[in-house]
Amino acid sequence: MEAPNETGYQASEAPILCINNCGFFGSAATMNMCSKCHKEMILKQEQAKFAASSFENIVNGSSSSNEKEVLSAKAIDIQTVPVEVKVISAPAATDSTLGESPEMKAKGPIRCTTCRKRVGLTGFHCRCGNLFCGLHRYSDKHECPFDYQSAGREAIAKANPVVKAEKLDKI
Repeated sequence: MEAPNETGYQASEAPILCINNCGFFGSAATMNMCSKCHKEMILKQEQAKFAASSFENIVNGSSSSNEKEVLSAKAIDIQTVPVEVKVISAPAATDSTLGESPEMKAKGPIRCTTCRKRVGLTGFHCRCGNLFCGLHRYSDKHECPFDYQSAGREAIAKANPVVKAEKLDKI
């Protein structure tokens, strides 16, 4: 029974559960946490350090930071939480004075040109340039102004050029 003492191995009396009560076993090497909880704790610490350094750079107004911090931040896959920033503008500034184009404004829901039904991502684009729902996607259902007959003739003409044989001199 002297074998455990000779090798220096001492068996613990009972397995240690994770201190976060997740149900897994922890170890002294991971501060009595399971590997998953330990990784999450390390990640949170790295995020806190990065956020503190970023905040410090913003407050100090310096745009340059240590390259090591930037590289370590890129190497770590950080899930960021969007931060809501409130901007207080002067009451005299309106959308027309800011010079925003109508394209920059938020667009409403995408709708069928004929029935105004919401189509979202399932809309069908027609050759006439409009967007339609499943019922109005065919050209005869939405009175399409596109001339399919002439477009077909042009496609055939481009695909099949006219070949004329040279005239031969008769002997």
